[in-house]
Amino acid sequence: MGDLTRFGISIDGDLLAGFDALIARKGYENRSEAIRDLIRNALVEDQWARGDEETVGTVTIVYDHHTRDLSDKLTEQQHAHHDAIVSALHVHLDAHNCLEVVVVRGRAGAVRRLADELIGTKGVKHGKLVTTTTGRDLR
Repeated sequence: MGDLTRFGISIDGDLLAGFDALIARKGYENRSEAIRDLIRNALVEDQWARGDEETVGTVTIVYDHHTRDLSDKLTEQQHAHHDAIVSALHVHLDAHNCLEVVVVRGRAGAVRRLADELIGTKGVKHGKLVTTTTGRDLR
């Protein structure tokens, strides 16, 4: 971390009380670390919004593996994007439903398109892309 800079902000008392309650529930030791995390989150969101930077994320999908050819389609899609897929975890939830977590890496726009393709595959019951950063440029 670089040199620390102190700064002050003006904030409504009720808003600050709500923030203090939130950070206490989340286990922060102080406001500074909570504010640093808020800033980091904003920077990561901006990185994804630009769409052209190297990013990482996870695509989580739930589907019924008995759905005709669905498992094969999902596997084919993952092989077609082998350069963007770092790893995949397959979990049998019950006799019918499976959960897959696919770790993806690449330019934000390409990763989002891949996630949309997997989630949008006919037969997928639910899916979600969780976005994050490589951490390279984050302090």
